[in-house]
Amino acid sequence: MRFLFIFILVLGLSSCKQTKPETLPQSSVYNLSSEWENQNADKIHLADLKGKVVVMVMIYTSCKTACPQLTAEMGKIARETEDIPQEDIRYVLVSIDPEHDTPEVMKDYLKRNKFQNEKWLFLRSSIEETRELANVLAVKYKQISPIDFSHSNIISVFDKNGVLAFQKEGLSLDVEGTVKEVRKQTKK
Repeated sequence: MRFLFIFILVLGLSSCKQTKPETLPQSSVYNLSSEWENQNADKIHLADLKGKVVVMVMIYTSCKTACPQLTAEMGKIARETEDIPQEDIRYVLVSIDPEHDTPEVMKDYLKRNKFQNEKWLFLRSSIEETRELANVLAVKYKQISPIDFSHSNIISVFDKNGVLAFQKEGLSLDVEGTVKEVRKQTKK
């Protein structure tokens, strides 16, 4: 009887082991605690993207100059990596104009650009949280009129732990380096 009691006690204690939460690298964007709203009005945290390679760009939907080009680049990257399983990658547009870019506006923007599968997210947050992410990405932006912004043109690739792996700066449809990095990160 005493042996049975000890066996049950040991078994019970071993099943109560606390697992240590996996720690993220210090440079992970997933360490940001900001809350975001996607095109479906769902609330998420960037850490919800952990385990996926993330291709991210900061834009605003009413832009008539650089943002359409950045959006076209994101589309080209997605087409050139369409063989990557949906569960391994996310293409993320982040609004620098969260007051105007509501979930309905973001959803319409994705639809107009034919970005309608589960690989695509359009996010917005508060002005402060947006500025914090922009600083992490080295994206500079400034509102120059009630409907216009001046901003950096940067597409970023994050590894599965949210560590910045690659950035492409400037406007060109040459996405070879970005595609190469996406493929490298999804194979890890």
